[in-house]
Amino acid sequence: MALITTGGKLIRDLESEGALALYVPLEGGFEGRYRRRLRIAGYTTYSLSARGLGDLAAYLLGVHGVRPAHLGKKSSGNDAAVGDIYYIPPVVNYQLENLPPNSKGLVLWIIEGQILSSQEVDFLSRLPSLEPRVKIAIEMGGDRQFSWKPLKNAIAVA
Repeated sequence: MALITTGGKLIRDLESEGALALYVPLEGGFEGRYRRRLRIAGYTTYSLSARGLGDLAAYLLGVHGVRPAHLGKKSSGNDAAVGDIYYIPPVVNYQLENLPPNSKGLVLWIIEGQILSSQEVDFLSRLPSLEPRVKIAIEMGGDRQFSWKPLKNAIAVA
């Protein structure tokens, strides 16, 4: 891999495929360079971890309820003893509503994607067809060099 990369091939593949499985060196550093190239190309990037996402469709596309950690405290009254439910807006729709006017779209950069089930990866590979302004980049594991392939091909291997 070149010391300084333009990221043009990654951007072209992301635009044509919609969702990519990324394999990054475990030392790190490359993902920051590629995210910077995506921002220069006109995309807004949003980074999140695959750990603890729960139901991806609800988390990314629908209003969903969460309960904060109760830390051993119990609520008093007639409500559930584990705490109140707080409703959070859908991540993708909220980010799309707040895109800059000249943005090409939103790139969800998901780390630790190797823990996702094949059904969740399949949903993420179909998400760009549901919302064309959304692109998906999932870090699916480590490699000696920064490489990628279409996410639908990564599902077939898993």
